[in-house]
Amino acid sequence: MASEPPCAPGSPEAPDKGKKTVSQQCEVQPPLVHSGDIEHPPQKLPRAALVRGYGRFHLSIVEAHQAQLLSRLDPLEVGKRSLPSEKHPMPEEKFWGDQESLSKIPFKIMKGHSHIVSSCNFCVDDTKLLSGSYDCTVKLWDAVDGSVIRDFEHRPNAPVLECSVTADSKRIIAASYDKAVRAWDLETGKLLWKINHETFIASCKLSPDGKYVVSALDVDRGICITDAENATTVSHIKNHHSRSLTACCFDPDSQKVASVSLDKSIKIWDITSQATLLTITKAHSSAISNCCFTFSGHFLCTSSWDKTLKIWNVHTGEFRNCGACVTLMRGHEGSVSSCHFARDTSFLVSGGLDRTVAIWDVGEGYRKLSLKGHSDWVTDVAISNDKKRVLSSSKDRTMRLWNIEEIDQIPLVIKYKKALGSKVKQCEVCDRPFSIYESDIFSETVTKCVFCRMDAKDLSAEASSSSGGEAHWQGSAARPQMTDGHWAC
Repeated sequence: MASEPPCAPGSPEAPDKGKKTVSQQCEVQPPLVHSGDIEHPPQKLPRAALVRGYGRFHLSIVEAHQAQLLSRLDPLEVGKRSLPSEKHPMPEEKFWGDQESLSKIPFKIMKGHSHIVSSCNFCVDDTKLLSGSYDCTVKLWDAVDGSVIRDFEHRPNAPVLECSVTADSKRIIAASYDKAVRAWDLETGKLLWKINHETFIASCKLSPDGKYVVSALDVDRGICITDAENATTVSHIKNHHSRSLTACCFDPDSQKVASVSLDKSIKIWDITSQATLLTITKAHSSAISNCCFTFSGHFLCTSSWDKTLKIWNVHTGEFRNCGACVTLMRGHEGSVSSCHFARDTSFLVSGGLDRTVAIWDVGEGYRKLSLKGHSDWVTDVAISNDKKRVLSSSKDRTMRLWNIEEIDQIPLVIKYKKALGSKVKQCEVCDRPFSIYESDIFSETVTKCVFCRMDAKDLSAEASSSSGGEAHWQGSAARPQMTDGHWAC
């Protein structure tokens, strides 16, 4: 059994002489890992942060809880500097690195949390923002003026690891380090229910239809599906992965759950059949930090500590190498912590340990722009439904709201696109515009976008995999061949 997490329930009422508030108690850090198993000296973050942020950390959750003697060490801290105190707030416009003036886009800085902001979401038709933090709070923000509308009451007694919202923005949930998942009514702020798990929670998500909650449990190495209405357990699958889970998510139809793990594998589990439909082993060369579905549900993106993002066809498990592999490997200088698709799958956003937010053109397979401004690693990213804004949360205790409406008119983006030497075609199946590299020997014969090419190629494989049972795919299987530096389908 793991040791008691910080800010345990009941401690605010303790009749100690030096009685502290809940927020002060939440500054106590969760148990951490032994420095001998990581590259950099540790300094103060709970286990879920390590899972989502650092690239070469291979210690299991169980081992991490057993090696909790170094209580104030943080493996994500490259130097020995500490987070800025409230008495010395971060400068509002502190850019770092080689930020070019032509690449800057408008942004707002959201300040209100007193500790790491671990999770962020758009909600209420993109007019509100939702955030969770290690300061033990879940906050609702006004997206226009950046003010805090509500601190949800009956707050967690420990750092918040992740928060999630239904598609209709009626209900939100948050998982915290006190092994609990809480649900609130977003409009009234009323606490609807609280679930206590026996082990720590690495991730939690609400299904888009609001009917289910999935929790990724670290010591169990499994997932728990809960009825969001009455908080009863629908299914609890233990030992789903061979190592601790790092993230999970629902597909757009709320019928399938994708999970990723320290074991470098991806699993897709079906709620109706109560069975694992797909297992992709060796999906990355290091631990997988996060995952997200496209709005169609046909493709899944995974981010990893190996500094890459990959897009998978979830019907076959085949790696989508066509035109995207090389550029998706060059978006971040460090581990990738998070990823999120735009509603129409036209672009993808990722955040990383290198403190940047990368915007990828999915159809053309290249990084359009790198947003720089956070002074510490980016923990989570989100995209508004109208695709005009990107939200990012960070270890620097802030969120940033980026206005990317005019991104295609930025000279740096135009310059880079021209340098690729690509030409635009229109898909004969879905009418989606897509690009072909001029140097590609197949450029004149390709008439479909990469998604339609994959769907046509995999119809027979999809039919066979849907007949039942569990399909296993190796990460290196069925890949297209490289010709003249570009991937051909």
